[in-house]
Amino acid sequence: MTQRIEDYALIGDLQTAALVGRNGSVDWLCLPRFDSAACFAALIGDEDNGHWRIAPKGAGACTSRRYIGESLVLESVWETRTGTVKIIDFMPQRDTAPDLVRIVEGVSGAVEMASVLRIRFDYGSVVPWVRRADGHRVAVAGPDSVWLRSEPEVKTWGQQLSTVSSFTVSEGEKAAFVLTWHPSHEPRPEQLDPFEALEHSLEDWSEWSARCVSAGPYREAVVRSLITLKALTYGPTGGIVAAPTTSLPEDLGGVRNWDYRFCWLRDSTLTLDALLSAGYLDEARAWRDWLLRAVAGDPADLQIMYGLAGERRLPETELPWLAGYGRSAPVRIGNAAVRQLQLDVYGEVIDSLCLARETGLQLETHAWNLQLSLLGFLESKWREPDEGLWEVRGPRRHFVHSKVMAWVAADRAVRTLEQDPSLRGDADRWRRMRDEVHEEVCEKGYDPARNTFTQSYGSVELDAAVLMIPRVGFLPPEDPRVVGTVDAVRAELSTDGGLVRRYSTEGTVVDGLPGSEGAFLACSFWMVDALRLTGRVKEATELFERLLALRNDVGLLAEEYDSAAKRQLGNFPQAFSHIGLVTTALALSRAQTAG
Repeated sequence: MTQRIEDYALIGDLQTAALVGRNGSVDWLCLPRFDSAACFAALIGDEDNGHWRIAPKGAGACTSRRYIGESLVLESVWETRTGTVKIIDFMPQRDTAPDLVRIVEGVSGAVEMASVLRIRFDYGSVVPWVRRADGHRVAVAGPDSVWLRSEPEVKTWGQQLSTVSSFTVSEGEKAAFVLTWHPSHEPRPEQLDPFEALEHSLEDWSEWSARCVSAGPYREAVVRSLITLKALTYGPTGGIVAAPTTSLPEDLGGVRNWDYRFCWLRDSTLTLDALLSAGYLDEARAWRDWLLRAVAGDPADLQIMYGLAGERRLPETELPWLAGYGRSAPVRIGNAAVRQLQLDVYGEVIDSLCLARETGLQLETHAWNLQLSLLGFLESKWREPDEGLWEVRGPRRHFVHSKVMAWVAADRAVRTLEQDPSLRGDADRWRRMRDEVHEEVCEKGYDPARNTFTQSYGSVELDAAVLMIPRVGFLPPEDPRVVGTVDAVRAELSTDGGLVRRYSTEGTVVDGLPGSEGAFLACSFWMVDALRLTGRVKEATELFERLLALRNDVGLLAEEYDSAAKRQLGNFPQAFSHIGLVTTALALSRAQTAG
């Protein structure tokens, strides 16, 4: 491990994504989809597991880098003793085949460059057969085929099971490299013009970013987060992956390593809120439609996550040949939490569809019937323990957040029927359920001695998820129990910098796992929201600006942050973190304007 998680930048084509390090190495790329096997897996292994580095010969990290304008086109600059060179990395939105384009451009002087391409299909385990064809290099193994070409042609040769080249660029000179994947049984795809593709990519991203309607004083951070969310969207279906990576550790050197290349229902309401608030109705509609397709069927079979197209089987497997990022093993693909019972997702889905209806995204009749079906199942199930929002791998409990989201499900059903009495449904029935859940949570999930809601019934542990209580409307922000809960979470789950952990991992077996983890960035944004809602806008602003300072040099956030080591942890970049940034920034800017 030579690079920190925050040393990477994201590029992608709305169907998959790559991570490019400050040293010019592409260390992670799955083709052709986010959830496909990686052909570059050095990120969670080593260079022998696949990577592609282009950089000045003998150089280390770039001098500077940035995204060009409001785009996903990355520009990295090296200043050397002989001159300055930049590399532009991007993945054009594809017609058929995915392309990774790398353009080397001389800025001043003359710089000797080196390229090392080491393709390893199936997560770094398969060495392909590489040959020349039509003047280009083609690598084939099983179902996968990758072509490498350059424009103008740059000489390449084989060396130690890799394809290498050495060339010099002078001021004004350009050399473009294009890596194209296709199924090995199909003909080679049509070749794109890399320079035209760059112009089109910049135009496309600029037009898309300009659609942001309300960013306030935090526009740069909000737009960058929205671009990141767009990049994590699987274009053909509208599903949004939690992250483009697997097994980046929550505990460096530990076992808390999970595959996040799937779509979580827990993100649904916050995702819709972020997209709608920023004016991205098409993306919100696509996410809403994905959600309806994914959850269709027997309510008893509702899962917490699905594949990019709504796939349900996501079996978890360990890959022993990969050492893991920073020796954090095992490396996992798939996610066994898919089979967990998490009652909160019923509330998340119903809340999302209620939000969609209230903001003008028209729903067909079957969508309301689906909500009634989900609610009917939840009515008979909400009293049971579950694994909770955080997918604990310990024993089931009566998690307070899960019960609160059951209340949300009933409340949104009542609200929908009150707004549109023409819909079928028994509002009184759902009112009774709503009142029963509310009474039980306030009785069993609240600790009057400490004036705080707890993680689960009868527990002393706290959980940052209860910060959502005022946000979802379970209790008003000014309620003393809400204020007490915010203060308790701040006191017991905050780090020195005010960042918030999900829950304590010290002296408890709630999640069934050894080790610890960093501060959870989404929860830290929830704390900003809670402070704002309870009237502490100045403190909320201070914490929010500390969170903004944790972004890497190109504006990206992972799942967690280690305050002691001052580094990002977990899968990267993380949709949940960027969703939190967008919704919090927009709400905070409105509060600052009002106050």
